[in-house]
Amino acid sequence: MNTAFIPVRGGSKSIPLKNIKELNGKPLVYWTALAAQEASCINKIVIATDSDIIKTTVLNFGFNKLKVFDRSLENASDTASTESVILEYIEKMKPQDNDLLFLIQATSPLLKSKHIDEMYKEFCKNDSDSMFSAVREKQFHWIEKNNGIEPINYDYKNRPRRQDFNGILAENGACYINSVKNIKENKCRLSGKISAYELPSFTAYEIDEPADWIIVEQLMKNFSN
Repeated sequence: MNTAFIPVRGGSKSIPLKNIKELNGKPLVYWTALAAQEASCINKIVIATDSDIIKTTVLNFGFNKLKVFDRSLENASDTASTESVILEYIEKMKPQDNDLLFLIQATSPLLKSKHIDEMYKEFCKNDSDSMFSAVREKQFHWIEKNNGIEPINYDYKNRPRRQDFNGILAENGACYINSVKNIKENKCRLSGKISAYELPSFTAYEIDEPADWIIVEQLMKNFSN
């Protein structure tokens, strides 16, 4: 059983009820739920929420794979981790250890069903224990260290040309895959042999602040196909 797990809470501070605010004519969470609904590898979609308004909204999508999990208020607080609600779901619903859980972030509406299916194929091909979606960054990164700064992914004395620079992989937060067994044992979305599935660079954008809304809406229009 492959389950898409989408945690959404009602208490967003930056954008009230962000997860059901309309984005390109649909509630924000609709887009990732649609991606999971249309992904051939996904058997079930679980939307975990503490909000009755969100619950009613997502059930009205009419997706036959979709179920709602009533997460506790404790695991919907500002300080609660995503892992805490995943573990709450596993403890209460008791999925099989060998089931795969696809953690999908509602604030990543640029994720498509083809991305999920291709990521799953790569996950199986690599014989990975867990996998995350990523984008390739070709910026030169520095870190504050020893009262100064130093580069962490290139030699500034031998600055590479962009076309010769591999860059680094950055989690875009859109999708993670791991088994129920691994999550129970490690209390973490990633464990064991970890691999990354590279997505297009525009999927790096996610919605956290009001300005992100404008950017992502335009990107969705540009990359709808």
